[in-house]
Amino acid sequence: MRACSIDGAWEFTPILRPDDRGVFLEAFRADVLSGAVGHHFDLQQMNISVSRRGTVRGVHFADVPPGQAKYVQCLQGSILDVVVDIRVGSPTFGQWDAVELTDERRNALYLAEGLGHAFCALSDTVTVGYLCSTAYSPGREHGIHPCDPDLGLPWPAEIVPVLSPKDAAAPTLAAAADAGLLPSFADCANWVATLKG
Repeated sequence: MRACSIDGAWEFTPILRPDDRGVFLEAFRADVLSGAVGHHFDLQQMNISVSRRGTVRGVHFADVPPGQAKYVQCLQGSILDVVVDIRVGSPTFGQWDAVELTDERRNALYLAEGLGHAFCALSDTVTVGYLCSTAYSPGREHGIHPCDPDLGLPWPAEIVPVLSPKDAAAPTLAAAADAGLLPSFADCANWVATLKG
């Protein structure tokens, strides 16, 4: 586990065990993850998305509490996975970190409750799996426009982002803050503290 520059995000890189049949790896280990984040990951839902090159999904987040922690892996192809600190009052508010997730390295990105998540499909087709700490709840889910110039997310210059109508209509970070949609850093810290017991 490697801590990212945004508090609450970690990259997991598994040990790959190849042989003449293929490769074996432990894609998720609850004890390794909880050792890094300091509490149990309560798996409630797994999502799979299939996207073509240039697709950008996000920036997505959920109301805290309870929020939605995610453990994201690229099962086929490669993506640029981005975590955005949208927690009002955080020392890194408005900042981001990015990790390339691939089906060769089999690495994963964990994002704590209250962080924003987005990715861009880099290969012709990608399959992404998300382990989630809470089930999808439409009324508690929100988004920020992934091409908000004030965020300056690092989408490759040669890719024209393909967005869903919902993501294309999402507000900027500033507009989401003005509308009171963003979680507070204090609420997120308090929620994580309850998870740690």
